[in-house]
Amino acid sequence: MLLRARIVVPISQPPIADGFVRVDGNCIIEVGAWADVKNKSEAVDLGEVILLPGLVNAHCHLDYTDFVGAIPAPRSFTDWINAIVDLKENVDAAAHRESWLHGAAQCLRHGTTTLGNIETRPDLLPELWDATPLRLVSFLELIVIRANSDAAQAVADAVDWIASHKPPRGHVGLSPHAPYTTKPDLLEACAATDLLMAMHLAESAEEDEMFRQGTGALYERLAGAGREMDDCGSSSPVTHAKRHGVLRDGTIGIHGNYLDDDDIRLLAENQVNLVHCPRSHDYFGHAPFRAEALRAAGVNLCLGTDSLATMRAGDAELSLFDELRSHREAFPDLDLETLLRCVTLNPARALGMAGQVGELAMDVFADLMTVPFDGPIEFALEAIVNHTGPAQRVMLNGKWEVSCKND
Repeated sequence: MLLRARIVVPISQPPIADGFVRVDGNCIIEVGAWADVKNKSEAVDLGEVILLPGLVNAHCHLDYTDFVGAIPAPRSFTDWINAIVDLKENVDAAAHRESWLHGAAQCLRHGTTTLGNIETRPDLLPELWDATPLRLVSFLELIVIRANSDAAQAVADAVDWIASHKPPRGHVGLSPHAPYTTKPDLLEACAATDLLMAMHLAESAEEDEMFRQGTGALYERLAGAGREMDDCGSSSPVTHAKRHGVLRDGTIGIHGNYLDDDDIRLLAENQVNLVHCPRSHDYFGHAPFRAEALRAAGVNLCLGTDSLATMRAGDAELSLFDELRSHREAFPDLDLETLLRCVTLNPARALGMAGQVGELAMDVFADLMTVPFDGPIEFALEAIVNHTGPAQRVMLNGKWEVSCKND
């Protein structure tokens, strides 16, 4: 399959005017300028479009998709926790499945082809994997707080499940949910595995207060739920994670909204990836995100959508284009190449799929999309960042999964 487009944006190299991508099966085998194509038979001219790789969403909760608009922006993070717990009580297997699939369809429609998702129902995962073409890295969520809970067994059960289950396109990791919802021995058991890990980290001011000062609404809520609190009152959530082994090379930290200089140093020294979710950040009204300090320290910074349970608009969808625009509004001086890497190359690396997704290059999976564009090449990156609505076409694994009406 030979695809020609007005502009090809490989991400890993500069944009190409009048470019092409050649696909063989489910892989890209050639990328370049149309004038250099040797065999032009059976070419498909995509027309006035930008052809770019499918986007990579480093963090999502697909099962919360149908909660969009259900929780007005709360007064505190603890209030939101209470609200989401109440909402989840009424979600049976059928509702979980429906919400998850709604989210998967939204991601694909908006050009996301690879997704890191937090999973709470592994019993449903095999059928959900089969129901979407998305390339998925599924992280099994682990929440263990009570003193008499067997954390080692919870991790062993998850590891056993992973050993016998694999998505058609992707892999499975662990998600010890957050420092405040896990016992230290759970973190240590997770750290003893060689599995990819994703963990909510330094997400809220209340979590920060809980660990640094041993006080606050979140501290009181969890103490009342039976969590032993003797690990609180002395250090940051990031230091806590380091102390118990989960802050290691390849770990994916999620949010990082409350980080001091020492936290950022620890993330960088331990080669931890960090996923920022701009719209979720705005929803909670968190302190300014320290993107410049993280980049300066060398932290691999990615963008994610989080869930639709943290969106102000009732018609919001899971779109990385919306996250790109939100992040650019907060950091208007950020160059466009660096911004676009946050939804392509950077999350591909974080999810253990570097060289497989997030770029248009030889031997990379044929996951790509188009957005309309009829302008000059120097405005192509701007057009991608400013794109609104669904992608025009989306290819995944060499097959068109989303096409415009005229195709």
